[in-house]
Amino acid sequence: MSRNLFYRAANIVQLCRFTLLVGSKSLCTQIPAEPLTVRQQNNGIRSIILNNPKKRNALSLSMLESLRSNILADIDSDDLRVIVISAKGPVFSSGHDLKELTSAQGRDYHFKVFQACSEVMTLIQDIPVPVIAMVNGVATAAGCQLVASCDIAVVTEKSTFATPGVNVGLFCSTPAVAIGRAVPKKVAMEMLFTGSPISAQDALLHGLVSKVVPEERLEHETLAIARRVCQASRPVVALGKATFHRWPRGGMRPTLQPLVSWWITWLSETDRRGYGPS
Repeated sequence: MSRNLFYRAANIVQLCRFTLLVGSKSLCTQIPAEPLTVRQQNNGIRSIILNNPKKRNALSLSMLESLRSNILADIDSDDLRVIVISAKGPVFSSGHDLKELTSAQGRDYHFKVFQACSEVMTLIQDIPVPVIAMVNGVATAAGCQLVASCDIAVVTEKSTFATPGVNVGLFCSTPAVAIGRAVPKKVAMEMLFTGSPISAQDALLHGLVSKVVPEERLEHETLAIARRVCQASRPVVALGKATFHRWPRGGMRPTLQPLVSWWITWLSETDRRGYGPS
């Protein structure tokens, strides 16, 4: 009799454990996945946070599409004056998700990844509002390209920047374009041919970033710049940004004449009152 009671009690315990296990699994499957990017906007400043720290904020195809969507949302609204891109976790971005670049994914998929990446980097320069990178950690490969593509970059003292693709058989060809336009040729070549990281101070020295600040002041310093941008006329900032990015890196002669015509048209068609904050 006592043995039967013991077996019944044991069966009840096992049933309870099974029920709890199944219940916990069902609860896990019901928890929605966190978004890859988080977008917020306040007083003209849009914040976009790369939100996949478990994968070092890798620029997967999904991440790139989410980032592009967040950048383009209401891009022509007068309420939007500046965009700040930051990241959750100790890595700003490790660049492309290498699992997406294996032969198993196929050429067509690879094309989609690189096409999406090129579109995002170009978009940052083409949109009418400035884009600020707020970096607190490591930025490598396409992550470094993202920093270089932004109009302004405010970084912490512990941040580092690298293009390590050469060390894994994937030369950082597309990051080379943005980095080569931001830093002197020989600095870019050393980064690309060795894959060695540079410090925040070296990045500042060579022009890859705008400002190096203590970690506790990163957000304060970044928002201070963003607020100053918001005080200027949106059309004037848009014109200035478009003008700057149309300049070739070569001589001045092919640049100045189109700019003269452009400015004459601008001055003749713009109401002087539009030069103030709007």
